Amino acid sequence: MLSATELIHSIPVDPLTGAISVPIYQTSTFEQEAPGINKGFDYSRSNNPTRAALENLMAKLEFGATGLAFSSGLAAIDAVLKLLKSGDEIVAVDDIYGGAYRLFTAVYEQYGIRVIFVDTSDTAAVEAAITPRTKLIWLESPTNPTLKISDIKAIAKLAKAYQCLLCVDNTFATPLLQQPLQLGADIVIHSATKYLGGHSDLIAGVLVAKDATVGAKLKFFQNACGAVLGPFDSWLVIRGIETLHLRMKHHCRTALKVAQFLATHPAIDTVYYPGLSTHPNHELALTQAKAGGGIISFTLVHDTNEAAVNIASNTQLFKLAESLGGIKSLIAHPANMTHKSIPADTRRAAGVQDSLLRLSIGLEEAEDLIADLSNVLNKLHIPATQAVHV
Repeated sequence: MLSATELIHSIPVDPLTGAISVPIYQTSTFEQEAPGINKGFDYSRSNNPTRAALENLMAKLEFGATGLAFSSGLAAIDAVLKLLKSGDEIVAVDDIYGGAYRLFTAVYEQYGIRVIFVDTSDTAAVEAAITPRTKLIWLESPTNPTLKISDIKAIAKLAKAYQCLLCVDNTFATPLLQQPLQLGADIVIHSATKYLGGHSDLIAGVLVAKDATVGAKLKFFQNACGAVLGPFDSWLVIRGIETLHLRMKHHCRTALKVAQFLATHPAIDTVYYPGLSTHPNHELALTQAKAGGGIISFTLVHDTNEAAVNIASNTQLFKLAESLGGIKSLIAHPANMTHKSIPADTRRAAGVQDSLLRLSIGLEEAEDLIADLSNVLNKLHIPATQAVHV
């Protein structure tokens, strides 16, 4: 892991002017000395100095060979899927972000790419799903939104044995808590919209490839398809990364306190947070990551859509909104929001119940967030005989 000092000084000072902040090269094209002879940049879709600074920084943070920045997290995922061809198969985590599920099933399945969804926290289930046509294993760890933990190192060994790529969505953990390439993954993905940017003011995606050959293929798709991140948004992500160490410490510290509170409340059925000792993969989580992260999910004793909507609509500090990883705490109802594109039966089978709520813990004080949740939870009518399960 890079220390705060190493991270801060991985962001370069501008060699031309000495500017401490990375300059925003807000230009579409670059003057060439002669046809085909330039200073490394010819057109900003292909390469841009500000974007290059971000891409190089991310490669360093994730200890990979090639970093690439895209116009969204889904654009980054799309580039990885372009490594496949008709007839190939993907083994993917069943508890998957709804946008990724939509891209896999509604877009790529029509081109002959089959997706098999499994509980990747069960390594044996992953191996059982692999066929000779499997070319990619797709993990989220922790998953969105039930925060399952997969054994990245063990699954990386499977991927190598069966000659397929392993890609890990590392959005929830960030490179400061977990580094999948160090655990054997081939590609790591981030929705930079979330913790990397950190201020809910941009849409961006980043991927890092361990191997330069794979990175070159992905770079080709980035340029050929054009879903690149612009220079100003690249600068915003760099600026966000500058404070990532401080923010993640606070997110994690506060999230643990909030999760501990939820685990004792009679309105709550199950709390999903890897930092709790009651999480089924707690020990594995702490071998792969430095902390439990800033996301908590929980289900209600009243396992109904109505009860969840009631809670989500009446918090004061937790703002009802899509996304996560910003400085303000957010609450989301996945069944009606982030995972609505997944068929209800499929969603429930993966553990995303109708009453499940997801919290993104911001930078507020833990006591204030707990008071906000306590206020709305205490208004629910709880059957006296109901047991609490954590």
